[in-house]
Amino acid sequence: MLDKLHSEYRGLYGRDYDEKDMDERFLSLRKEGEKLFGARDDFALFSAAGRTEIAGNHTDHNLGKVIGGTINLDTIAYVQKRDDTRVILASEGFPVVDIDIEDLSIHKDEMNTTHALLRGIAKAFKDRGIEIGGWQAYTTTRVLKGSGLSSSAAIEVLCAEIFNNLYAEDELSPVELAKIGQYAENVYFGKPSGLLDQICCANGGIVGIDFADRNNPVVTPLSVDFEENGYAMIITDTRGNHADLTSEYAAVPPEMRMVASFFGKDNLRQVDYMDFVAALPAIRKKIGNDRAILRAYHFFKENDRVDMMLSELRDGSIDTFLMLVDESGNSSYKYLQNVFAASDTDNQGISIALAMSEDILQGEGAHRVHGGGFAGTIQAYVPEYLIEKYVARMECVFGKGCSTKIAIRQLPVSRIY
Repeated sequence: MLDKLHSEYRGLYGRDYDEKDMDERFLSLRKEGEKLFGARDDFALFSAAGRTEIAGNHTDHNLGKVIGGTINLDTIAYVQKRDDTRVILASEGFPVVDIDIEDLSIHKDEMNTTHALLRGIAKAFKDRGIEIGGWQAYTTTRVLKGSGLSSSAAIEVLCAEIFNNLYAEDELSPVELAKIGQYAENVYFGKPSGLLDQICCANGGIVGIDFADRNNPVVTPLSVDFEENGYAMIITDTRGNHADLTSEYAAVPPEMRMVASFFGKDNLRQVDYMDFVAALPAIRKKIGNDRAILRAYHFFKENDRVDMMLSELRDGSIDTFLMLVDESGNSSYKYLQNVFAASDTDNQGISIALAMSEDILQGEGAHRVHGGGFAGTIQAYVPEYLIEKYVARMECVFGKGCSTKIAIRQLPVSRIY
């Protein structure tokens, strides 16, 4: 087993991994799986990673463009195929989930549970005409929860890939697996999420995603190694309280669409920027919401910025790319306004982390709010010689372990043994 895994580690975890640590992790996974389900020779191992948002902050829900990357923190699974239709998912630290996929109806009492996600994933395979059966799995994860790295999307695409591998000979592409995860989350789980997180977790590497056609996003893979260029990507969790922030997140898409509706459109992607600028006085008078107008400014500029960043990454122009990262962060701060909650101005951990980053980096590297914002994480590209200083300063304010060095993973969600 370990010989096979050794050939996979670089693609899963980048250049900076501890082989002994990973060996112990997978051996422990197998041991716990066999303790739960019994030892078998025909077991399988799977891996699905978290993701980082690189550009396109809060643009996907208005048919915008984004850049995301799969990271070297993953959820791994020990899996055995079953001869019946039961699916059993045992995840470290959580109650065991046990369903029978003979019943794929929506259970209202299962909303917001993993039971609902599994039924929804199974139903999506059935709707595609793919006959599936049962399996049992034990999982453990290093995708940090509550840090904007999409631990929930990782488990969704992981479960979809288990069905895909065991019963469909990996017929479905990463984008199809992402759509299945989104379907389960929207229809069965009850969360109206977009497709960004699932595509990034499923695909592997850095990708540009254009959501102009929501049902058929265009995915453009890129080959980039920030470490080769002397930078580490560091995510800092400011450990803010996410409670009662649903209304803050939920306000962003409709406020952007409020501006689009002035032009008789459903989403800002369908509006021309120059028409928006020319109509500003009338828009302001009609909708009576200046924040919505500022968020529209962010959308238009960020969408253009994604194209520029993709071009710079293709050309290997890291310095210009990093300048655009800073521009993206400034736009989120000033126009999107998602660095703190308007309802809780006493708590501005993200703002403090951004101020500290600016002070430490002194024009080198780059920094920006990461993901949803309001009370969460920031992303920084830190020169190698500043990593120790940067992490120490962040930990002094936000606590030990708040900053995590991440790397881009190249492999998609997949069976690795």
